[in-house]
Amino acid sequence: MAQAKFAQIKQFILNKIEAGEWQENDQVPSENQLTEMFSCSRMTARRSLTELVESGVLERTQGVGTFVAGLKSQSSLLAIRNIADEIKDRGHGYSVKQLQLSQIECTQQIANALGVDVGSNVFYSVLVHCEDGVPLQVEERFVNPSLIPDYLSQDFALQTPHEYLSEVAPLTEAKHIIEAVMANEQIQQRLAISATEPCLQIIRRTWSRKGIVSFARLTHPGSKFRLGGHLTIKR
Repeated sequence: MAQAKFAQIKQFILNKIEAGEWQENDQVPSENQLTEMFSCSRMTARRSLTELVESGVLERTQGVGTFVAGLKSQSSLLAIRNIADEIKDRGHGYSVKQLQLSQIECTQQIANALGVDVGSNVFYSVLVHCEDGVPLQVEERFVNPSLIPDYLSQDFALQTPHEYLSEVAPLTEAKHIIEAVMANEQIQQRLAISATEPCLQIIRRTWSRKGIVSFARLTHPGSKFRLGGHLTIKR
């Protein structure tokens, strides 16, 4: 079955970005140009650009054009950065404890999150990211082995999973759920917190051009972590 025209256009743009031919802030073809290139309606071209803008891959400036977005703006309101960079930017010391790096059989929840079969093997890592030696985040990450076959051979003391995955499977889409939770005993021990301290947990799924790359749970002690965002309204 032939791929729909709007999907062909999206894939064309993603391929150009992933190949490095179009860099951050480069202008992409207009609706009229895409209409001619793909022999489609302007509505189809507009749909392709709009969906990529909504997913944060592109940015549109009214009356100027559509441009390749920077990585930091790939979440429309809240950009979640590499935690090692956040800590270093504050002038503090970053360190990490790698607790597990293995292959496991996935549950129904993980299968649904990664788009794989229940019971299939996926890669699993558990790290504790620390700021000046104090635990700041427990990262549990499940990775699709068909897309990232060398994940288990990495040394995450040298680079975070976020950094590695950004290199080998550039981000095209990310979805986040943020909620307050009470940590179980295992998380309490890993974060060195009491049973009564609430935590902030981020559930994150990431996509590359080839499909769903990873599903992660990022848990932070509520007394040491906060999220913020900045939204500019263009008129």
